[in-house]
Amino acid sequence: MKVLVLGGQGNLGTQLTQSGSSWGYEIISWDREDVDLSNWPLTQARLDSLSNLEIVINAAAYNAVDAAETEPGKTMADILNHQLVANLAYWCRERGLTLVHYSSDYVFGGDKPGGYHEADEPQPINEYGRSKRAGEESLIAEGEQGLSYYLIRTSKLFGPRGLSPNAKPSFFDIMFQLAATSPELKGVDAEVSCFTYTPDLAQATWQLLASRPASGIYHIVNSEPTTWYGALQKLGELAHLTLPIKAISSADLPRPAARPQYSTLLMTKLSGLRPYYEALAEYLSQLSKN
Repeated sequence: MKVLVLGGQGNLGTQLTQSGSSWGYEIISWDREDVDLSNWPLTQARLDSLSNLEIVINAAAYNAVDAAETEPGKTMADILNHQLVANLAYWCRERGLTLVHYSSDYVFGGDKPGGYHEADEPQPINEYGRSKRAGEESLIAEGEQGLSYYLIRTSKLFGPRGLSPNAKPSFFDIMFQLAATSPELKGVDAEVSCFTYTPDLAQATWQLLASRPASGIYHIVNSEPTTWYGALQKLGELAHLTLPIKAISSADLPRPAARPQYSTLLMTKLSGLRPYYEALAEYLSQLSKN
């Protein structure tokens, strides 16, 4: 079975590309040097050149949350998070292909401390979240017309860096690097959600495709929601950091985009993943070997 991974050298895309063959798939992986996804006519021409394709996995996104609040970021967020998804969904439906697309906890408003189910109503509070929600709505609309799709919401990705030079370091990568030069580390003790390990997310995606449940929305995150500060404390414990770790408020770190205060994604349709700190321990162990 032939699968196309878009954003194939990003942090998640690299994991999908590297693990797909073990599930019996023939993987085609495209990244920025292969196709400009912001140009749909060119993208469609490349897509039309493929034969015997059965599944498209869209791991590409505009995820500069603060930059999306103003131009040109706002437009780019709409192009990649909304328009691209709408075009891919139509293209896949017309050809009878399955589309997998990743969305975000930021489609929610942050007013549910107990977490959000797949069926809860999104109410994004920043431009990034609005662009992701617009993409969701386009995908769902094509699903109502017969598209086979899996809309996977996830949050706070971390794990091995992707092969692309543009792959962003995760929160844990940044904090681990700062620990080598800073007198202390600071983490916002707010914005509760779930950290998600990209190798676990990739495996869960392949498992979803193997089991083929009904089309729809699926939440996939590692368990044990926490704040940025809580996760930073866990990093300090697991990495045996000796410098002070300080809790700060959201007001102490002003950012252009509002963040949901509670955006835990509840996995009600699939089996839960391991706690994020178990995955973090595995990741740190791998880093120490490199």
